[in-house]
Amino acid sequence: MSTSATAPHRIRVGSAPDSWGVWFPEDPLQVPWERFLDEVAEAGYPWIELGPYGYLPTDPARLAEETGRRGLAVSAGTVFTGLHRGPEVWDATWRQVADVAELTRAMGAEHLVVIPSFWRDDRTGAVLEDRTLTPAQWRTLARQTERLGREVRERYGLKIVVHPHADTHIDTEENVTRFLDATDADLVSLCLDTGHYAYCGGDSVELIETYGERIGYLHLKQVDPAILAEVVAEEVPFGPAVGRGVMCEPPAGVPALEPVLAAARRLDVDLFAIVEQDMYPCPPDKPLPIALRTRRFLRSCGA
Repeated sequence: MSTSATAPHRIRVGSAPDSWGVWFPEDPLQVPWERFLDEVAEAGYPWIELGPYGYLPTDPARLAEETGRRGLAVSAGTVFTGLHRGPEVWDATWRQVADVAELTRAMGAEHLVVIPSFWRDDRTGAVLEDRTLTPAQWRTLARQTERLGREVRERYGLKIVVHPHADTHIDTEENVTRFLDATDADLVSLCLDTGHYAYCGGDSVELIETYGERIGYLHLKQVDPAILAEVVAEEVPFGPAVGRGVMCEPPAGVPALEPVLAAARRLDVDLFAIVEQDMYPCPPDKPLPIALRTRRFLRSCGA
């Protein structure tokens, strides 16, 4: 029997620019990309995501040199989409997907994290569209996402993992399961973000146990229950909620990550588990100590 056939499945832990307060390609409130790379390596994470396209160098040779000399590798790129709006948005969507997918493939990664568009602005809270999709929009979202999965796989050899997210149409347990039931498992997998799913009332362990074959990627995150209760009661948009500290440092929040990781291991597949603690904006000296403590905590959980 070959070595690969007997090798144990792994939870591969990493972090992301998000955990350093990075939400945008350029922003004076964010740490420079060189500092992010230095500190994520210092914290002991071998894997990173690209973050917002343009934050890290987009030249593959330069990025490979910068990550390689720090002992880092890339697990995924990220794109934002509004595929429920129909085929007319496809061309504009594909232009940004192609750029990110090209860099993701060039860096040796295999995943593209797909985040649905927000129904309200994450900075201002302005309502951009109805928070509830019509049946026709659900059908369009499913078919267009399958198309994206097919095209990304055929052209770039990547797998899309759709990220349920607060203030989007794929958020609650009801909407996540509706989306999964409506899409082809061969084309569309899920990036389960434990914090966003808890933020929207979902149970990550239950989702893993029920839809395990659809879980293709993990984001490890926790929410502060007290702040979350205030945010929900006051209908605070996601951006200002992050500013209040709704996403907190493990293990202070929910869900407990030990059972999430245990459930993920029972799937008996290789999975990335990328730490993403939303902290935009944050003081530049805040992320590294949190990252160091979080890495120690995850090691105590066997990850």
